[in-house]
Amino acid sequence: MCRNIKKLRRPESLPSDEELYEAALQFVRKISGYRQPARRNQEAFEHAVEQVSAAARVLFEQLR
Repeated sequence: MCRNIKKLRRPESLPSDEELYEAALQFVRKISGYRQPARRNQEAFEHAVEQVSAAARVLFEQLR
């Protein structure tokens, strides 16, 4: 689905906040169909990126 999203799981370290944000942004762009949403959709778009990024952070913190 998202060929441009790189694997972030590394045995030596957790992904940085920036890496998680960039991956979340790419994912939300892909599933929404917007590269840059209209002004009226900007808040929803940014909220989705924040939520995906936060969920990814929880995932990486819980993986063993």
